[in-house]
Parts: sequence; C-alpha cells; structure tokens
Amino acid sequence: MRRRATLHEKEAAIELVPSTILEPLNFAELFGRDAPVELDVGCGDGTFLVGLAEQNSERNFLGIERLAGRVRSLCRKAATLQLSNVRVLRIDAIYAVKQLMPACSVQAVHILFPDPWPKRRHHRRRTITAEFLACIHRALVHRGQVHIATDHVDYLDDIRRLVVDGRLFKISNPAMTFPRSRFEQRFAATGTPIYRLFLRKISPVK
Repeated sequence: MRRRATLHEKEAAIELVPSTILEPLNFAELFGRDAPVELDVGCGDGTFLVGLAEQNSERNFLGIERLAGRVRSLCRKAATLQLSNVRVLRIDAIYAVKQLMPACSVQAVHILFPDPWPKRRHHRRRTITAEFLACIHRALVHRGQVHIATDHVDYLDDIRRLVVDGRLFKISNPAMTFPRSRFEQRFAATGTPIYRLFLRKISPVK
C-alpha cells in the first residue's frame, strides 16, 4: 500500500530548492504541469497567495520571500489546504525576477505593500525601480499584468511616474477582486486607505 505523505512532507515539497540559481526556472518541472504562472513578489506569510491559489486551481502560483519564518508559514497554509499549485522560493525578490524568471513566462505579477522607504535618501532601497519594472516586463507574457498595492500614496505616485517614463506598461483598470493579505487586513482594521495600480505589458515604442 502506498504511504500517504505527512503534512511535514507536503510542506517541504512546496518550498523550492533549485539545483542552481544561475539558470532560469523550469515552471513545468517545478509544478508538474503546464499552466499559466502568477508571481507574488514578497509574499509574506502567504495569506494572499494561498487565497488566490485556492480560488484559481487552473493556475500555478509562485511566491518569493526572503524570510524563513514567513516561508514556513506559507508552506503550512498551502499544505493544510492540499494546494498543489503553490510553490515558494526563499531568495531575494529582485534577483529572482531578474535572473530566474524565463522571458515571456509569467502571466501576472503581484507586489503587495512593498516597503515605501519614505525618506528621499532611502528611495534607492525601494523594490520598485525603473530597472525592476524592466525585469518584470521581460518576464511577463504578452499583455501580462502587474498588480501593485500600497498604503503609501507618495510611493504610488512615484511608481506612476516610472511607468509613464519607461513606456513599458499601460495603466489599466480591470474589474478584479483579490483575497486580502495579512497587511491589508491590518490596514482595513484601522481604516488606512489602500491604493492599487494595475499595469498591462506593452511593447516599447521604437
């Protein structure tokens, strides 16, 4: 009789440990099937990612998170719900998008509540820069989507300016609803406004 995997074994299967971090990932091998892939950059404890994966079983979802405790929390959530369409990679998000995502392979990218680094002298530490948006553009399929959420309106305005200047994306306004991340749940409880920006990949103007 075939032994059923324990919860711990299921959790371990969700966290990716690539044989190399110098070559692009093979999504079909990682998920065991061909399906559209969505990326959650800085996925935290996985509340949003797991909720999205549960609602969209026909898609694959890859989380990127640097902190080990949050990765464990995500793995536990996904394993408990027996979600086979979730994987998580513990690595720096900028490196992962720039080096590990195959070109034209990702259907959508979610970036929720990145640290705003509000002081101007700290802006260079922000995740969303012109270079990072160019890396996302390369990874996205034709007309792929980017979903950004923040509680910091100045950061949102700066991202809008990067988008306009870069000419790689068009600002869109799709009628979409999403699960709430842990951060969004906290903000909602205190009445903090949430700002969203939706982008669609376009070809650069020659």
